[in-house]
Amino acid sequence: MSKRALKTYLSELSKKALEAQVMELYEKFPAVKTYYDFAFNPKEDKMVQEAKTKISNEYFPVKRKRPKARRSVAQKYIKHFVKLGVDSAMVADVMCFNLEIAQAFEQERNVPDAFYKSMLNSFSEMTTYVSQHAILPEFKARIVKIYEQSQLKNWLYKEEFSRALDILD
Repeated sequence: MSKRALKTYLSELSKKALEAQVMELYEKFPAVKTYYDFAFNPKEDKMVQEAKTKISNEYFPVKRKRPKARRSVAQKYIKHFVKLGVDSAMVADVMCFNLEIAQAFEQERNVPDAFYKSMLNSFSEMTTYVSQHAILPEFKARIVKIYEQSQLKNWLYKEEFSRALDILD
């Protein structure tokens, strides 16, 4: 169904029928419930703190012995926040936090080459996001610190990190 056809269909419905349909969607689909829960009660700070806790637990687990160090956990939260329309500064904060916690993890562990490639992808996405949303002044110090740390520790893909940082210029 096209957007136009949907719009025509919805305009023909009575208010009561439209309300019933929205309630049915709310009850049937978790994504709709999540959207409306966020739209009417956007506890962004709580959501961001929960995401940071989960990301931190990936690298420094509280309940289990071995860290999983999966980038996908952070990416899932970031994608979800973008989809919901969370404030761009908060999304960028989670992106920076992900890289900072990964750098702390890398200092204590011997990590595979794929880890560095994954962090390069995260760094590139973060610099692009910060650039697109014009929030560089808020995050410049953190971004530079992450970059310098990657250079200082001789991370793989040093040149690619430099190119990703050039996006900001």
